[in-house]
Amino acid sequence: MDDRNNTIAGWVLFAGICALGLSIGSGMLFASHNPEKPGYPIEDAEAGAGGGKSAVPLPNLLAAADVEKGKAVFAKCAACHTDNQGGNNGIGPNLYAVVGDEIGHGRGGFAFSDALKSHGGTWTFENLDQWLASPRKFANGTKMSFAGLSSPEDRANLMVYLNAQGSNVPLPAAEAAPAADAAPAAGADKGAAPAEAAKGAEGAAAAPAAPAEAKK
Repeated sequence: MDDRNNTIAGWVLFAGICALGLSIGSGMLFASHNPEKPGYPIEDAEAGAGGGKSAVPLPNLLAAADVEKGKAVFAKCAACHTDNQGGNNGIGPNLYAVVGDEIGHGRGGFAFSDALKSHGGTWTFENLDQWLASPRKFANGTKMSFAGLSSPEDRANLMVYLNAQGSNVPLPAAEAAPAADAAPAAGADKGAAPAEAAKGAEGAAAAPAAPAEAKK
């Protein structure tokens, strides 16, 4: 009986040693290591939302903007803001006649963040464009949690809509398109010179015929 128990105990011990060795070996084989250079960097979501810059100047975007499209964009803001005259403040302030108004003040006594109250200036189209692109970049510490509108066209449409709600601030003049290159016209003038020279050559070739007529 003792020999049998010893045999069983020996096999159990042997199995345990094998299991421990296997665990150590697999741990060494599949150990994870941090790469020297991490790949696939993840862009910050808010930075992506506020990074929507346009090659088209803001005055040109505003000139081409559509009030009705801006009204549709405002639907994203309606959960926090009202835009009618005398409208109540909600999570955010009432936005009637906001274009041209002082930043971070007024609005029926709305409790603005210190970041906005200390910003200074007025809600010009340029300031509104930056604010709508990324509120936190415009005023770090703002209570507004909205990440921003990445589309410059959406921002322009929203601004002309808000401007139509009691502000009616004149839009900045659109920038003129670059002048067309005048080089082709100059080339056309140069091209005329060989034609004139050819005509002169024809006249010179006809000149010797005159003495022959005189001999007759």
